[in-house]
Amino acid sequence: MPDPRTRLEELGYELPDVPSPAGSYVPAVRSGDLVFTAGQVPFRDGKLALTGKVGEAVSLEEAQEAARICALNALAAAAEAAGGLENIARVVKVVGFVASAPGFNRQPQVLNGASDLLGEVFGDAGLHARSAVGVAELPLDAPVEVELVAEVRRDS
Repeated sequence: MPDPRTRLEELGYELPDVPSPAGSYVPAVRSGDLVFTAGQVPFRDGKLALTGKVGEAVSLEEAQEAARICALNALAAAAEAAGGLENIARVVKVVGFVASAPGFNRQPQVLNGASDLLGEVFGDAGLHARSAVGVAELPLDAPVEVELVAEVRRDS
């Protein structure tokens, strides 16, 4: 598996600070060898990078970039719970929600933004099961929300 922090840097990304919860929850919970993240919206530097419905105010390409930002935020939360990014052995599952305009049905293509990033960072260990769900609304008018389940190295 490639070194995930090095791969992030090579791709031009850095792991962001873990966003503070906006409600009564924590960003991630470790249970045994798994870390479950809360849903992450596309916060960048403390504010939403984009708002609106995909297929209306937000293009497919913009939504894919928003999904990448969500995945980075989810990775940051998972890494914090795992004791560091290097302790994540693999990405097991990704669930993505897309605030969809009527008639928009390309949710899987939107979530490819997150999935492709995870594959580029973790190689084969980034391949995961996934659900892509269209919804009417997301918190703060976010276009995309992503959560993930990651396996933690047994020696961590």
